[in-house]
Amino acid sequence: MSRPLTLEGRPVPPELLAPAGSPEALKAAAAHGAGAVYLGWGAFNARRGARNFSEEEFAQAVAYCHVRGVRVFLTLNILLSDRELPEALETARTASRLGVDAVLVQDWGLFDLLRKTLPDLPLHASTQMSLFTTGGACEIAGDGCERVVLARECSREETEAVCRGCPAEVEVFVHGALCMCYSGQCAMSALIGGRSGNRGRCAQPCRLPYGVNEAARDRRPLSLKDSSLADHLGEMRDMGVSCLKIEGRMKSPGYVAAVTGIYARLLEEDRTPTPQEREILERAFSRSGFTDAYWRGEKGREMLGFRPENAPAAEEPLPPETDRQIPVEFTCVVRAGVPCSLAADDGCGNAVTVTGPVPEPAGNRALTAEDLSARLQKTGGTPYRCAGADVTAEPGLYLSAAALNGLRRDALEALSAARSAPPVRWERFPPPPLPDVDCSEAEPRLTVSVVSAAQLTGGLLDFRPARVHVPLELLADVPSLPEAETEYCAILPRVWRDRDEDLLRRWLDKARTLGVSGLLLGNLGHFPLVRDGGWRLYGDYGLNVFNSRSLDFLQRKGLDSACLSFELRFSQIRDMKKVLPAEAIVYGRLPLMITENCLIQNTAGCRCDRPNSLQDRTGAAFPLLPAFGHRTEVENSRPLYLADRPDWRQLGLSFARLRFTTESPEECVRICRSYQDHAAPAGEFTRGLYLRGVE
Repeated sequence: MSRPLTLEGRPVPPELLAPAGSPEALKAAAAHGAGAVYLGWGAFNARRGARNFSEEEFAQAVAYCHVRGVRVFLTLNILLSDRELPEALETARTASRLGVDAVLVQDWGLFDLLRKTLPDLPLHASTQMSLFTTGGACEIAGDGCERVVLARECSREETEAVCRGCPAEVEVFVHGALCMCYSGQCAMSALIGGRSGNRGRCAQPCRLPYGVNEAARDRRPLSLKDSSLADHLGEMRDMGVSCLKIEGRMKSPGYVAAVTGIYARLLEEDRTPTPQEREILERAFSRSGFTDAYWRGEKGREMLGFRPENAPAAEEPLPPETDRQIPVEFTCVVRAGVPCSLAADDGCGNAVTVTGPVPEPAGNRALTAEDLSARLQKTGGTPYRCAGADVTAEPGLYLSAAALNGLRRDALEALSAARSAPPVRWERFPPPPLPDVDCSEAEPRLTVSVVSAAQLTGGLLDFRPARVHVPLELLADVPSLPEAETEYCAILPRVWRDRDEDLLRRWLDKARTLGVSGLLLGNLGHFPLVRDGGWRLYGDYGLNVFNSRSLDFLQRKGLDSACLSFELRFSQIRDMKKVLPAEAIVYGRLPLMITENCLIQNTAGCRCDRPNSLQDRTGAAFPLLPAFGHRTEVENSRPLYLADRPDWRQLGLSFARLRFTTESPEECVRICRSYQDHAAPAGEFTRGLYLRGVE
């Protein structure tokens, strides 16, 4: 996407987007150079532990920011159940009526509802949507998204490619916390403690000590340093990045003011930080310093860092406010026999005119144009400054200082009202109903997924699963697949980059020759990669399907079925309207994380061709599986086991998946038989989140 140019022929600076976890932080951001703020209101945002805003505070915040030329973005960026969607939609509707400038969304169902009911409301794709390719960004742009917040793991070259190839605006995180897992793909907090990162309740178990392969368990292999891209702002401006985002809705107003102020100066002055500014940034908050490795296309153990548990919280004093008053042009007319008038114009399309008293004949000293101009300059205590005054004052007239001050005050109040007036937006309510389609089944058919060719041997296929899911990269290396009464499906890599797509297409061609007819898609960017290829398309758990509206959205995008989020409760799955055949994982080690930073390569002596695991302080071992692109997938320490429970068979599911990861071929067969026989579990297991749910 091309960016507007300045008079010097260079792109305009990106918008600086600051966090506002409280009204105090919002005012700090607005006073120190933010072009926009993002905040949460209500229960549906990814920082539910922040102070956040009440409805009254939110309305005041929008007006306060708009008067000062600062845009406001509402975060509704969590997964939502069917019961929660109406309230979330009403929150967005109220925010739109109050004039919010955009809403950040993760959930496909809410995204689709907003496009249908509030078509004029700008939507931004949250980083929780896990978008990191040009295809994925273009896909959501084509669905009506104005801006895409890219994954934090994207490099300079990858970001530039998206900027060049996507019609939507591109937003990049430039400062703040880095998660080890791709945003939107982490289930570690949910499965370990019942607090879901996809629901705004992450307990940050990644910051705790762990060991790898029986190594000392006092290290922190999942804790990354905070990111700081302050040295690269010019690159981002030149490549067309539209917005630079500062993370930190859980941080103090002092932090927000200090970090926002420094980044605003760097943008305005087109430079990198001074040593003093770097010190301020680090003192405000850091985990063993900062890193810019992902932006440089690097990764490794040098990115690791943590903040000691007993480290004192930084209490930066609020720095002096920057001079960000809005320039106003005044036009004042004082004539005999008519009320005096004052017009105020902010140069942004807002112009107002107010009138005051009729001037009196002068007694001792008549009002002069110089007097009048001087009075108009006195805008102290307001968000405005007089940028020019065109005054007409007929001779021999008098107006009191109080009258002139009142005229100026009335004009600026009217201008503030004009600047904060919400736009008129079209609404289409009530929302359209879901299609009158019911794809539920009396009992689901079993499917299986494997990670190795060996797991396909030993009798697994004798159980005639409806589908067998095999990683695409594994299919690239096998000469043939065993003949079986099943449909073979290729699992596309959950994380990849633009540069990988030619290779993936070659592998898809190879898979077709092996008899593969279906594809398992776990990311929005998969759709443009495989659309119109004649494949049967199925949705994987990486799509985070949490409600009936999401099923409808994905059905219209071409899926033949979709795997539901394993953070749902049985009751939520049961009550979901199956407008698309639905699948759920009913056996296996559930994936906790997928990491760009390879945990195996980061640990001395570890090799990807051998079993590896992460150990916590209780001794629980979480297997580490290599993922496409030298990434790592962290699996749960205990497998999900439901063979002995009738619940999952009574939810209207079309498919139920046995997810094999670390199991031997013989264990795969034993598990299949257990599900056939409804056998009781043996050994350690978990029921997952289907019974207890998540916060």
